[in-house]
Amino acid sequence: MSNYKLANAAPLGLLAFGLTTVLLNLHNEGLFSLNSMVLAMGLVYGGLAQIIVGIMEYRRGNTFGTVAFTSYGLFWWSLVLSLVMPSMSFFGEVVSADHTAMAAYFIVWGIFTLGMFFGTLKTNRALQFVFMSLAILFFMLATRELLGNPIWFNVLTGIEGTICGASAIYLGLAEVLNEVNGKTVLPICPVQKQ
Repeated sequence: MSNYKLANAAPLGLLAFGLTTVLLNLHNEGLFSLNSMVLAMGLVYGGLAQIIVGIMEYRRGNTFGTVAFTSYGLFWWSLVLSLVMPSMSFFGEVVSADHTAMAAYFIVWGIFTLGMFFGTLKTNRALQFVFMSLAILFFMLATRELLGNPIWFNVLTGIEGTICGASAIYLGLAEVLNEVNGKTVLPICPVQKQ
């Protein structure tokens, strides 16, 4: 067996998640419409890149990274497909998901994310913030759907989602810059081992 070091793929996954989440939530804040840019980011960077990272984390023996990145990559694909399938003749006649269905979708993702949050408790505060803010985002998205998607709540949800995505971008960049420099450039507040 050759002796080589495997790269840390997690920063790529964090950046893919973070950038895509920020762009979608800028849409939620009302800065631009849901357009091909957001959907393409969801399929390619938020989706495909995270799935690839999940496979790379599997190779490193990182169960948490495998489950998280692969799951959220497939989340992006499922979200984009749920938005575009009703307008595609390839799938036949597919009815758009109503508010109740989308609320259920976001609730199950919120529960999953809350469970994954507990897997971060022995890592670092930055990753804990990403997962807790993402769980909150999913529950806010579910609430938004149950309220009938009022603009004021959508804006609040978009702001929270932008913060969540920005925290993932910060952590991804911190992991890259800290490794390249061999010292802490951007703190991530590791949890002290007991």
